[in-house]
Amino acid sequence: MVKPFATMTPAARFVFGMGSEESRLQALLDAHGGMLSLWRVDALSQWDDAARLASDVLDAEESRRAARFRRSADRRCYVVAHVALRVLLGAHLGITPGAVRLIREDCPSCGDAHGRPAVDGGGVHFSLSHSGDLVLIGTAEAPVGVDVERVARADVVAEVSPSLHAVEVAELAAEPYAGRSLAFARMWVRKESYLKGIGTGLSRSPALDYVGAGPLPGPQGWTLGDVAMPAGYVAAFAIRSPGHLSS
Repeated sequence: MVKPFATMTPAARFVFGMGSEESRLQALLDAHGGMLSLWRVDALSQWDDAARLASDVLDAEESRRAARFRRSADRRCYVVAHVALRVLLGAHLGITPGAVRLIREDCPSCGDAHGRPAVDGGGVHFSLSHSGDLVLIGTAEAPVGVDVERVARADVVAEVSPSLHAVEVAELAAEPYAGRSLAFARMWVRKESYLKGIGTGLSRSPALDYVGAGPLPGPQGWTLGDVAMPAGYVAAFAIRSPGHLSS
């Protein structure tokens, strides 16, 4: 799917330095037959180079959105995430990062054009997520969703967990208090990955689909997986199973 690393542009090599962590994430997905590639990017270490590339890589809307962030840390993560995404997509498609044209597919729920992000003309499916100083990007041969989040505080868990599937609510209530935040976070990143993958995002109620925090695979027709992250973060992916044509 992705071009051999030696053929990537200098921009791609700087963003995806293919250190041990990136290689390890790639290896986790060998069982999926090469359908899915995951890339983790550290916004702190990549900021200087991403900032230099941004004016040539980001489109006008991305530049406007970046300028609207009040917190410099949020702006930094957004810019690194979107530069990295465009560099990787450009490497897939054999074009410059700035030439990648992104669109929104129609929403499966309402039909309006605010569904899953996509490359105009196709060629590769992708999903992007960022939280704190970490960026996670998935590229695949089938619809895909990824999500990375910091482990939520206990008050956030208490506020949001009632919106989950009824079985998940019961499972969280049965968790020891000390482990509840991590269990909730695992459920949440799996759920967001799946909802991104089907193209609805959180316009579809989180109560409708069960993903849990325990054994996978997940909703019918989709494969879910947890992704190893540094302490304090959790991440997951969801990819549509081969031959499954609807969400």
